Amino acid sequence: MTKTKSSLLYFLVTLLAIALLTWLGPEEKSLGANVRIVYLHGAWVMAAEAAFIAAALVGLAGLVLRRNTFHNWSAALGRTGIIFWVTYLPLSMFAMQTNWNGLFLAEPRFRLAIIFAVTGVLLQVGLWLFNLSWLTSFSNILYIITLRVFFATAKNVMHPPPSPIFNSGMWNVIFFFVGLNILAWLAAYFLTRYFFAKKP
Repeated sequence: MTKTKSSLLYFLVTLLAIALLTWLGPEEKSLGANVRIVYLHGAWVMAAEAAFIAAALVGLAGLVLRRNTFHNWSAALGRTGIIFWVTYLPLSMFAMQTNWNGLFLAEPRFRLAIIFAVTGVLLQVGLWLFNLSWLTSFSNILYIITLRVFFATAKNVMHPPPSPIFNSGMWNVIFFFVGLNILAWLAAYFLTRYFFAKKP
């Protein structure tokens, strides 16, 4: 089995493990079993941001050290990040619908998420077409910086800080959420390996 196929297989197996763990996740007093999709959407968007940050860091290494390997990893991580970011949106909408009986599409952070999904997809397609390693790394750095600046100043309506999970004092929920994050990061790693292996 080639590295490309094995990475894709491991990615799919990890997705199944994530689905099983989510299904077995702890319930919450007011939201019941529906809270599990909230846990999943949180882990998913954190994996997306982790991929974007990693893309920027290895891209910076590529620009400083002038090594194509780093540029290639930046490209792969950027593609992984945008896939996780785009697929996080329907998870978020499903969480809204199942837990709050409606879609609050005007919510500031969700609206920003849609904007960065559209621009992120267009960016990654453009970088793939231009196929300039330094431009890919530079763009991935600029993208995550811009994303973090906008989200840092966005109003919190349905995302109250600090983290309600880590400040809940419920260790079963905290350990479950950490485990879900680890699996999401592992899935992101295998998807990144898949994209890296396909790089000509």
